[in-house]
Amino acid sequence: MEVRIGSGWSTVEDARVAAIEAGTDARQALDGCRPDLVVIFASGLHLEAAEATLEGVHEALAPRDLIGCGVGAVLAQGREFEDRSAVTVWAGSFPDAAIETFHLTLGDRDGQPGLDGLSPSAGHGPALLLPAPQHFPTELALDALAQAAPGRPVLGGVASALTRDGTPVLFRGADVLTGGAVGAILNGVEMLPCVSQGVAPIGPILEVTEADGRIIRTLDGVPALERLRAAIDGLSGSDRSLVSSGLLLGVAQEAAPLPEYLVQGLVGADPQAGTIAVGVAVEEGALVRLHARDAATAAHDLRERLALRREALDGDPAGALVFTCNGRGARFFGSADQDAGAVDEIFGGAPSAGFFAAGEIGPVAAVNLMHGFTATVAVFAA
Repeated sequence: MEVRIGSGWSTVEDARVAAIEAGTDARQALDGCRPDLVVIFASGLHLEAAEATLEGVHEALAPRDLIGCGVGAVLAQGREFEDRSAVTVWAGSFPDAAIETFHLTLGDRDGQPGLDGLSPSAGHGPALLLPAPQHFPTELALDALAQAAPGRPVLGGVASALTRDGTPVLFRGADVLTGGAVGAILNGVEMLPCVSQGVAPIGPILEVTEADGRIIRTLDGVPALERLRAAIDGLSGSDRSLVSSGLLLGVAQEAAPLPEYLVQGLVGADPQAGTIAVGVAVEEGALVRLHARDAATAAHDLRERLALRREALDGDPAGALVFTCNGRGARFFGSADQDAGAVDEIFGGAPSAGFFAAGEIGPVAAVNLMHGFTATVAVFAA
């Protein structure tokens, strides 16, 4: 038997009816197979009526396992639903796979924060992770998943909406949860990660010569802020205009002639001390470089990386889950359906679903990281 994936969406206002409609559409591609895993994302009215949404999905699909979350906006099959209530349902049948879902909660380990809910016997397969948007240490979860299975890819996104009373919504099995993180270990499933940070490197490569955790004190032996200003002054006019819309710094994740960078905005700067602060711990000797982001660069980068994944599979995938930043979409690109449309076009209409996240999860240089303004895609081989 082969991998079968289906997806569906609905904007019908009645949450249960919408979930049944989306689930029924997703079921059409499964050729009568019961789904091993269903992933659902619900926004607006469907988030508010979370129990009814979940009931409708179970009625339509009777899945063996299910995860999902409440979000600000969803996407599916080349469409993005940013300004209306909608639900998307993604269903996969994976013969011979052993899928285990989990619910992580914050616990205590000898006075230090730890996580409860990840079984030692969960397996070493790739993982999906959907954290709640409040009070959950996503980095700690990524560390735990990496320690349990070094090198495994983890894809996902932070839930991007709350109910009207300020409650996050996560789905697992037949339960609606209000905190922590849900996810799935996909043993026996071939899932390829695609991470598009949508940026281009500009200016010189700089070496961190003194650092303390997330504080960079010197670059190339010069106070970091001074060296960064000099690098900006040396940019061309067009590159300098891109930097003016937001300063982005990439930290190399590997020692290579063309390293992959984890790109983030600067967290802060101290003009008196000449230091800058970034979002990740940086070691002395690390390489950093300025990066620029605009709509054209972001669109091109995603399409290029999707095409590489399709090439690696030697054809269209069975399906995909898409986690794109809630800062992208029509307001950033100037037109609707850019990210969802790229996935749909390049993957030949393969079933896809996803959401606009408050933080995107995916690997850079084989290290699973939390991103911003990124699109990460879990690509499932046929």
